Amino acid sequence: MSENRAVTQAETTPLRRQPVQQRSAKRVERMLDASAELLDEVGYEGLTTTLIAKRAGVAVGSLYQFFPDKRAVVQALTHRNLERFVTAVNERLGTLDASNWWDIVDSLLDIYLVMHREVPGFSKVHFGDVVDPQLLDERRTNNRVIVDALAELISAQVRLSKEEIVLPISIAVEAADGLLDHAFRIDPHGDPTVIDEAKTMIKCYLAERFGE
Repeated sequence: MSENRAVTQAETTPLRRQPVQQRSAKRVERMLDASAELLDEVGYEGLTTTLIAKRAGVAVGSLYQFFPDKRAVVQALTHRNLERFVTAVNERLGTLDASNWWDIVDSLLDIYLVMHREVPGFSKVHFGDVVDPQLLDERRTNNRVIVDALAELISAQVRLSKEEIVLPISIAVEAADGLLDHAFRIDPHGDPTVIDEAKTMIKCYLAERFGE
């Protein structure tokens, strides 16, 4: 499965209209960048369209041309983060031995950790649950969107069908989500002991399902 297909499965665009000119597209990107910075500073509850517009250097009316409210801005930001995640996963998969499933899963966790530490706003909204459990796709939970994309990617690397790996991956994602949140509550950079324990637990669980 290609990167684009993995991403477009999740997309129900929050934009009022798509920017067709390069200048408009850059303006939208500035709005998303501004919202990411502000999420780190004030959180989702403190975020407003006025603050986003001011930080992006645009009029509020310009923001409303593309987004009806702050939820839509964060929804678009979350889609962008998902695209970055899937792109990074695809790039990493191209460098790994497909026969070693743990290297694949370990890499996915490491990519998530890097995004949590380095991508503005990601630590506050992740893939959208703080806003809406179905922010990425109104038909599926945010975690299910991630699970479906990962199952497609991983099934192409290991000798198992997507149907065989969806449930184990779903359980691993839910467990990792909770444990990594715990790690970052303890330490803003992610408590390394909790992260190591989370990886060990997930590896043991998946080894029972996928084999060593």
